[in-house]
Amino acid sequence: MRLIADLFLLLGAAFLLLGALGILRMPDVYNRIQAGTKSVTLGAVAFLLGVALLHPAWWATVVCIAGFILFTSPVASSTIARALFLAGVRPWQQDDGPRTPPARQLTDAAGTE
Repeated sequence: MRLIADLFLLLGAAFLLLGALGILRMPDVYNRIQAGTKSVTLGAVAFLLGVALLHPAWWATVVCIAGFILFTSPVASSTIARALFLAGVRPWQQDDGPRTPPARQLTDAAGTE
């Protein structure tokens, strides 16, 4: 059981690392939200499953935490993306040229520099 728990912990840590790398490497805020939401949610749930396998008495707590993460993460990311879209931040496209920092995108969308 310890080996399976360690594998889930390692899998969760790998997805969390890939999520952090995706946040750093993606060209615009919409892609960053997706990279953060998808991989970090899966990583957190895998990590929690590993903890639950190591400590069987914590199953109820781990299930509650995992349910909270699975419910709030997609809702939060879609709400943030919608707010950005309504604020005028347009998605990055291939012909936009070099990437601009996120702070610059937000000031450009507001019309101030």
